Amino acid sequence: MQLYLKYLKIHFTSQMAYRTSFILLSLGQFFVPFLVFVSMFYMFQRFDTIQGWSFYEVALCYSIVHAGFAISECFARGFDSFSRLVRTGEFDRVLVRPRGTVVQVLGSKFEFTRVGRMFQALIVMVIAFSNLGDRFAYYHYLFIGLMILSSVIIFTGIYILGATMCFWTVQALEVINLFSDGGREMSQYPLSIYKKFIRVFFTYVIPFGMVNYYPLMMVLGKIDYKLVYVFMPIFGLLFILPCLLIWSFGVKRYKSTGS
Repeated sequence: MQLYLKYLKIHFTSQMAYRTSFILLSLGQFFVPFLVFVSMFYMFQRFDTIQGWSFYEVALCYSIVHAGFAISECFARGFDSFSRLVRTGEFDRVLVRPRGTVVQVLGSKFEFTRVGRMFQALIVMVIAFSNLGDRFAYYHYLFIGLMILSSVIIFTGIYILGATMCFWTVQALEVINLFSDGGREMSQYPLSIYKKFIRVFFTYVIPFGMVNYYPLMMVLGKIDYKLVYVFMPIFGLLFILPCLLIWSFGVKRYKSTGS
């Protein structure tokens, strides 16, 4: 943890050396997803509900997944850009250092400009809470915090799987974006609007439904309380374990570039 914090401090200092660039990039990260939210707003001007979900309910669904995505992009960007370490041979140096590869790759890159995207998601969440707040008890807010944490872990796990593929393909494959960017775009709406096979895939394979859709339905009173829905975000946290095992498998089969 101490090493990770040192990485964090070094990258933050380097990015803040160009503050104007940092501010402009952060603003860009704020407004790009904001346009998506605006399009959602205008869609609800035409349709009052989507599969029984109101605008503010969908806005809460949107804010949870976008907050998780922003945090993961900020702190797990090292895995998302891992192919550079393989192509340049820098991963050889990672292997000879007396520290774990996961911590070193995590610390290789941070994107603090994603604070703009996270701030935008939090604003949408506050708007949703202000219009739905009478439905929530204090423990519901803690539960939604757990849902955000679980979504962070799932996005990080997807980045780890994409990085592991680089041991065989060298270059990162765009198919991973189907699960990261695609999963984000799909999960910002209730899964009930999609076909059954999509709902099954994004619940039991890439478990966005477990950390967003089904627990949120329980919180909003759309389904009866069941203990399984309470534990679903925890199941999402466990998604990281097979991802780390696959990463370990890939590291053992990595062939040095000799550089």
